[in-house]
Amino acid sequence: MNLITPQWPAPSRVRACSTQRQGGISISPWDALNLGGHVGDNPDAVARNRQLLLEEAGLPAMPQWLDQVHGTEVVRLTAGGSTPLRADACITDQPGVVCAIMTADCLPVLFCSQDGTEVAAAHAGWRGLCAGILENTLAQFRSPPDQIHAWLGPAIGPDAFEVGEEVRQAFMAQDPRAVQAFRPSGDRFYADIGLLAQMRLQAAGVNSVSASSLCTFTQRDDFFSFRRDGITGRMATLIWLL
Repeated sequence: MNLITPQWPAPSRVRACSTQRQGGISISPWDALNLGGHVGDNPDAVARNRQLLLEEAGLPAMPQWLDQVHGTEVVRLTAGGSTPLRADACITDQPGVVCAIMTADCLPVLFCSQDGTEVAAAHAGWRGLCAGILENTLAQFRSPPDQIHAWLGPAIGPDAFEVGEEVRQAFMAQDPRAVQAFRPSGDRFYADIGLLAQMRLQAAGVNSVSASSLCTFTQRDDFFSFRRDGITGRMATLIWLL
């Protein structure tokens, strides 16, 4: 199992990782470490993959998986919670509670406070990003934005994420500077979702933004990609406090 460890200035008690597709037991087209229970895979395989992740990543508990809906809801997680909560971001201040989000092209964003007392994870597809999921997550922190670190995980890259004019207009209506994140291609555009997220975070007052810059769409052997494959698995990006 290959786990990506964020390179960011997080306090020592903050732990985080992001999964790739190798190292699980799911068969094609979910091969192999599919962690999503909503994509048509065998539930037993998903359960085993989640257990493998728990062991390999040294998680203190099973993640409290969310029912993600491309929205802007943020939930606060506490120890012992198990019911899938309908939300696209989660935050906790409790040691041993694992925040997790699943993606297969959308941008996973991790947050931690400089003082190491709170961590969060957000699922930022273009709709959620445009509607304010990152700003909503920041608003849940006790620390001000300039004392929060953010890390952008693997997502569909700027040479693969083709969108229509309506997506460009939606972002530019909120911030005209978003134009720099769109590259024309005929009557469509290639969008840089990482740059869009970075601009939104910086506008909200976050100065510390790190990024993996790995592309889920082009790196077929390493990542699931919904846009590339349609029926496919899900990676997880996780964060917790010791």
